[in-house]
This record gives sequence, C-alpha cells and structure tokens, in this order.
Amino acid sequence: MMAARCSVPSKEAQLFQTFTGLQHLAETRRFKAWFLDQFGVLHDGKKPYPGAILTLEKLAMTGSKMVIISNSSRRASTTMEKMKSLGFDPSLFVGAITSGELTHQYLHRRDDAWFAALGRSCIHMTWSDRGAISLEGLDLQVVEDVGEAEFVLVHGTEAMGTPSGTAIPMKLEDLEKTLEHCAAKKIPMVVANPDFVTVEARALRVMPGTLAAKYEKLGGEVKWMGKPDKIIYEAAMAMADVDVSDSIAVGDSLHHDIKGANAAGIQSAFITGGIHANELGLVGFGEAADLSSVQALAPKYDAYPSYVLPAFTW
Repeated sequence: MMAARCSVPSKEAQLFQTFTGLQHLAETRRFKAWFLDQFGVLHDGKKPYPGAILTLEKLAMTGSKMVIISNSSRRASTTMEKMKSLGFDPSLFVGAITSGELTHQYLHRRDDAWFAALGRSCIHMTWSDRGAISLEGLDLQVVEDVGEAEFVLVHGTEAMGTPSGTAIPMKLEDLEKTLEHCAAKKIPMVVANPDFVTVEARALRVMPGTLAAKYEKLGGEVKWMGKPDKIIYEAAMAMADVDVSDSIAVGDSLHHDIKGANAAGIQSAFITGGIHANELGLVGFGEAADLSSVQALAPKYDAYPSYVLPAFTW
C-alpha cells in the first residue's frame, strides 16, 4: 500500500492510496455498500476480467452490499441477464442501476418537473447490431421528421428509430447532421448513456455521450441520465439503504465514475487498467500504473480518486 499526494489546482492537495488488490480495503469493513461499474471493471463486454468473479465472492463474504451502477442504455434486468451470461452470480448483487433504467423510469413517471414538460414525440437514436432499445410502455411517438419532434432520445450511436419500432442503421456523421437540425429547433435531449466511449474487448467504441457533448456544443440542452451526474449514485444509495459515508464507487473512468463519486460526496476506487490504460501507458492486465501518471491525469479530468488499483482483483 502506498500513499501519493496529488498536486491539483484546489485549496488542498489530494491524497490517494494505491493497492495491488481490494483485500485490505474490503477487510476493514469500512464500506457497507460498493457501487461497481461493469465495463472496464468486471468485464470487457465479452468475458470477465481475471479474478473478477472470485473478488466479488470474497467481497460478499465481508457482508458488503454490492450494486452495479452502469451508464448502459439498457434496462437493469437486461444488465443482470448479461452478467449472468458472462458467468457472474446475480444473487451477489442487491441489484443494478443503469442509465437506461433511470431514463425509462423518469420518462414513465414524469413526476419530475423537467420530464413533465417534455412532449411525447421524439427523434430516437439507438443501436443497430447491439439490438434496438424498446420504448414499450412509455407512450412515446417516434418520428423521423425533426419538424415533428419535441425532444431527442439517445440510447445508441448506430441507428435511427422508426415509428414502427425498427431501427435504420446510420453512420455517426449522419446522426450528427440530424442533431444540427434538432439544435436549430431548440428541442431538448435525454441521453440514456452518458459514456463517451467504452472498452469492448480492449477496443474503444463510441457511445451516446459523444452525441450529447456534440449537442451541447451546438447549443442544445441535455439531460444526462447517469454518471457523472449524482442522480445514479443517489438511486444506488437508496437501493442499498445506505448513506454517503457508507458508500464507495469503483470504476475505470475518471470523468464518469470518479468525478461522479466526487459529485455525490462518496469515496472512490479508480481501476487503471480500463478506459485509461493507453493514456497511462499500460499494456498487460494487472500492470500497475506509474503514480506520477495518475497524478497528472486526475486534474485533466477534474476527478480525484480515494484509492487506485490496477484491476478489480482481491
């Protein structure tokens, strides 16, 4: 275990501890609830990372509550099914909170003033080869003409939804052209996955947050339904029935996971071998990042972890 003082542009210097695995941190039983990112921490979209399943089992043995918090645009039930298919035991988790689940709930309930003011007709950007996202039960009318749309709903970056519920594959640049028309009309956007990119079998893939960032640059209003907004952490704390002091978030994205934990006021553990591996000069799984590299990267994203680990291992 090592402590490194991180020089950052703030009133007081940031201090994080580095560990080779979670054992020491877990066995202190300081945290009642662990909020775990999935992509880049537990698995790469295709298979679990080495030691991830064993680490979850050992963490459960300490009596910790575990909640998956993910910027996935899919519903929580779909995320749990995916975890099971990859070999994870769903019973180890209290549940899952996904950006897609939050988006569905807020669009369905409309008890939030911002969502209550949204119309029912939308431009729907979704997935193609990943499978389009169902809007069943939301009483929405998907339109293809921007002139008829009251808001933009972004679940994916590969296709445009149609009124019949099918999806027409489209290039990213064509979706961006549609957004230019939407921004000119000044209609709001709901983004059901704030990630910019994700790690998929060691490759980076463009995610909906990229379109949302583009929309903001065009002057559009965006409702970010997930990390780094504290909305998803508050939902996780409610699910686990814990408060801020009992919680820790584990993730591989400084901008989303760590900055989000900072915003929610909870402790965080940064996994260096995920989305930032290339930036940190890491090649092999479990390779430890150079402390100075982490210190340099944190201010770049204005995100400061409490702990730093190479991977989600015991």
